[in-house]
This record gives sequence, C-alpha cells and structure tokens, in this order.
Amino acid sequence: MRSILTLAVLMFAVSSSAAELGFMPLFDGKTLHGWRALPGGTWQVQDGAIVGRSDKSENRHGLLLSDKTYGDFTVRLKFKVVKGNSGFYFRSEKVDSAVGVHGFQAEVANDPTVGGLYETGGRAWVAKPDAALTKQVYKPGDWNQLTVAAQGRHVVVHLNGAKTAELTDDPGRLEGHFALQLHGGQDMEVMFKDIEIQAGSARSAE
Repeated sequence: MRSILTLAVLMFAVSSSAAELGFMPLFDGKTLHGWRALPGGTWQVQDGAIVGRSDKSENRHGLLLSDKTYGDFTVRLKFKVVKGNSGFYFRSEKVDSAVGVHGFQAEVANDPTVGGLYETGGRAWVAKPDAALTKQVYKPGDWNQLTVAAQGRHVVVHLNGAKTAELTDDPGRLEGHFALQLHGGQDMEVMFKDIEIQAGSARSAE
C-alpha cells in the first residue's frame, strides 16, 4: 500500500511540474491526430515515435503539417536522423509547389548545419550554427533534443541544451503552421517524438 501511495505522489509531482512549465503535447505518441500529411513520402507512428520515409525518386518535400497555426511559442522535441536531411518548420504557410510550405526551418540533419535556421521560399540560410559546437553536442544516429523559441521577432534554437542559432528583430513571418520535413530527392528516414509546446497563441487552420 505504501509503495502505491509513493508512486501516486511521484506521478502527481511529475504531472504538476509539467503543468507549471505550461508544456502540452503536440503528439499523443499513438496517432497523427492534429497533423496531416502533404503529398510526398509516408508518415506513420511506430513505437511511440513519428517516422517519416521517402525515396530519392520523390522530388517533393514530404511534409507532416500541423492542423493549427501558431504565433509565439516554445517547442521542444526529440529527433533521430537515420538517413537524409530533415527539418522542423514553424511560422510556415502552405504553398502549391514541390517544397510544400514557405517559412522557417530549424535544420535536422547529420551534418554541421544541424540546429541552424533556414527560410524556405525566402532568404535561404539566415543563421548557420558554429560547426565546432554542433560537432561537440550533436549525437549522430541517436536521439537529440531540439528546442525552438519564437517570441515576436526573436527566435532562438537550442540543440541538446546548447544555443545554435538566434535571430533578433527578424522581419520574417510571425505566425504559421508547424511541419516535419522529408527532403525531396533523397533517401529519407527520420523520427520525431516527445513533441511539446508552450504556446503563446494557436489558431485553427481555415
């Protein structure tokens, strides 16, 4: 009986801590509820993670797009790149082209650009990380934590707790969808899990 009570107290403490931080799940660990796949590649849930795959013969950027749009937020998630080049899009808008969306992308890749900021359909690279830093903190072939905070025109990216990119007074878009990317023209396999948000605003997409 005492062990059951102790476990209940611990579970309550953990849930209370999460509530105090204000983080809520964007992925339930079982389904793709709240997300929709755009043409190109496949997305499915396996062992509590979102797994995306596509073949290099696929020219389109296969995207998993959030149903809602978001303004100010902090998102944290874990990712693992098996092969290819991916990214976490934010403040993006759907477009009728092979890239699927225009907007910011926090780079998810097995190379020194991981944790950088790229603007698809806009300025391209807006903040590349220090290669020596990413080599030190990035874990190839393993789970890594990415945190993206966007408050007004201030955007900061952290990779495994280290700041890899920052924009101040940025002129870019202030609201839009989240999306997970499968890069076109590459053999792709990438995984995402534990996707959580501390939101300043969210709206249902029209």
